[in-house]
Formats: sequence, C-alpha cells, structure tokens
Amino acid sequence: MSTTSQHQNHTAQAASHQHPPASAAAPGPASWSMAAQATLHCLTGCAIGEVLGMVIGTALGWSAGPTVVLAVVLAFMFGYALTMRPLLAAGIGVRTALKVALAADTVSITVMEILDNGVMLAVPGAMDAGLSSWLFWASLAFALAVAFVLTTPINKWLISRGKGHAVVHHYHHSH
Repeated sequence: MSTTSQHQNHTAQAASHQHPPASAAAPGPASWSMAAQATLHCLTGCAIGEVLGMVIGTALGWSAGPTVVLAVVLAFMFGYALTMRPLLAAGIGVRTALKVALAADTVSITVMEILDNGVMLAVPGAMDAGLSSWLFWASLAFALAVAFVLTTPINKWLISRGKGHAVVHHYHHSH
C-alpha cells in the first residue's frame, strides 16, 4: 500500500473512530533488525532529551541530581513525541496517540534512562566536566551506546509478545 493510501486509510479510520485498542497488537516473531529499529527510534528521542537536559543543567551549573532529572523528563517527552508525531499526522486523535506512545515506549525509555544516566554518573568527572570537555561528550556518547546495546534485546522480547513498538507497528499496518 502506498504512503498516500496508508495516510488516507489512517485518516478514514480516524474519522470513523474505528481504532483497535492499544493492547491489540498480535504477538509474533521479532527480528533483531526490527528490535534494533525500535531501539534506535527510542534512542533518538532519549538522546535529544538527554543531550538537551545535560546541556541545560551543565550550562546553568546545576549539580548532577537536578541535571539528571531534567534530562530524564526531556528524554521521555521527546521519546513520546517522536512516536506520536506520525500517528497524529495519520489523523489519529491525541488521546489515542498518547496511549499508543505510552504503551510502545515506556519500558524502552525507562531502561535506556537508567542505563545512560547510570553510565554518566559512573564515569568519574563526566557530570562535572563541562560542555567544552571531550570527557563530557565521550561519556554521553558511550552512555547512549550502552543503552542501545542493552535495550535492543528487551525490545526484541517486547515486540515478540505484541508489546512495545509492536503496538505502533500494528497501528500503522492494521488500517
């Protein structure tokens, strides 16, 4: 089905309010490629929020605690927003798109945030290094890479059980 046809189909479904519930994704086999794509999608939102939070907190001279809290809040916001954007563009309502984003991303983003912030806090001096320091940026890149590698198997497991990004995939392909 072409992108235009899919969009028209999503729009028609949205207009008639015939959406399956967010939990309606059918379990099935999940490839490592599918899991990596889902993880990369989550990582993109997390990275935007994480970097922005770290930059703001560091630039304002905040301690590690408030900086991490800001980074986590922004990571969740950007992660959910990136999932909601195509759903909203397809004509799905805000409430439904938010439910799908919450179902699709919460576990993945939570795991990523625990991992990448844990790495940042564990690297000596990373949080106090400052934005002009290679240590800050290298630590952040390493932290995000660790989060990607360790979250991909979790996303594979979720997708194979019809959860996580399988919900978004189901939404995109069931209309």
